[in-house]
Amino acid sequence: MKKVFFLGLIMTIIFTLTACGSNSATLSEKEITVGVTGGPHQQIMEQVAKIAKKDGLTIHLKVFNDYNQPNTALDTGDLDASSYETLPFLKAQIKDRGYKITDVFKTVALPMGIYSNKIKNLKDLKKGDKIAIPNDPSSQPRSLTLLEKAGVIKMKKGTQRTGSTRDIVSNPKHLEFIAMDPAQITSHLDEVTAAAINSNFAMGANLTILNDSIYHESLTHNSYPNYFVVRTKNKNDKVVKQIKNYYHSPQIKAYISKTFHGSVVPAW
Repeated sequence: MKKVFFLGLIMTIIFTLTACGSNSATLSEKEITVGVTGGPHQQIMEQVAKIAKKDGLTIHLKVFNDYNQPNTALDTGDLDASSYETLPFLKAQIKDRGYKITDVFKTVALPMGIYSNKIKNLKDLKKGDKIAIPNDPSSQPRSLTLLEKAGVIKMKKGTQRTGSTRDIVSNPKHLEFIAMDPAQITSHLDEVTAAAINSNFAMGANLTILNDSIYHESLTHNSYPNYFVVRTKNKNDKVVKQIKNYYHSPQIKAYISKTFHGSVVPAW
C-alpha cells in the first residue's frame, strides 16, 4: 500500500509541475523577441522598442530578408511575435503549413502603386504593352485588383482577393502581364511599360507613392493592412496588449507620417 501511495504522490507532483510548466508559456512582460523584415517594419518596431524600454520592457528585434522564415520561427518558438505581413499571406501560411499563430492587431499598410518610366497615365497604355506584376499568391491578385480599379482590366467576380491572370475576363488592350519576383520588379522597370510594385520594394529603389507612382491604392482605410502576430496561445497575454498600445500611440503615428511620406501609412 505504501508503494502505491508513494507512486500516486509522485504522479501528482509530476502532473502539478507539468501544469505549472504550461502556465510558463505566457510571454514575458520584461523581455520579448519580435521578428520583422528589413525596412519600414524594422524601423517602426525600433521606435516602438524605445517607448517600451521606458516602461521596463525590452523588445529584441530579429530581422529577416524573406517573408517565409519569420512565421516558421514564431511557430517553433524561436520568436515571441512578428510584425511584417498582411492577413491574406498569414492565412495562406496557416492553411498550407498548419501554424498555430494568429493576428492580434493592425500595424501599417504599404500601399501598392503602379510605376512607369514610359507613361504618365494608365490611359496612355497601348495595345500589347507589357506590365510587370508580382508572382506571389498574395500580391498578384492585389496588383490585378488595382489595375481593375484603374479601369485597365476586369476580373472574374469574387477573385479580387485570390485570383491570378487566369481570372482576367476583360483585357481590351491585350496587355501582356509578366509575373516576376516582387523584389526584382524595380530593376526591370525600363523593360516594361508599367509595373505594380509593393511599397517596400519601391522605397528600396528610391520611389515614393506620392511622387513617383502613376496610380496607387488608397492611403486611408487601405484594404491590405499588416498585422502583429503571435502564437495563438499567447493572443491574450498582457505584454501583447502593452505593445499594441505602444504601436498605436500618437508618437508612432507621427513618426510614420514624417518618415515615409505616404508610402507607409497607419492602419489603425
